[in-house]
Amino acid sequence: MLRHLVPAGIRKPFANYSHAVEVQGGTRLLFCSGQLGISANDCIPEGVEEQSALCFEAIGLCLAEAGMGFCDLVRINAYVTDRACMAPYMAVRDRYVALPARASTLMIVSGFTRPEFKVEIEALAAK
Repeated sequence: MLRHLVPAGIRKPFANYSHAVEVQGGTRLLFCSGQLGISANDCIPEGVEEQSALCFEAIGLCLAEAGMGFCDLVRINAYVTDRACMAPYMAVRDRYVALPARASTLMIVSGFTRPEFKVEIEALAAK
């Protein structure tokens, strides 16, 4: 159903992501809105790693509701507020999303709706 591509002539990824992921026809798609690092009881941890884990836990709940799992992720878009947030975010991502790597974009942004937030993650899954 999914084919992870690194076309000839393109530099190999420096982190765990694919340059492209092909989804074949007849597939169900799940678009998961950006998830923020906030717990069910409105607690926002200070650390990027803890916020990232909450984001992936929320994505996992969305996936489960659709009868999917992390293995069905096709693309991940992540937004962090500082370069220092990149490594902790990627460490958490790699715990939740196994190889083959998904198509992925990581951007540094100036902030989110509340200043406490340091990371937001959106995802696309196919099954």
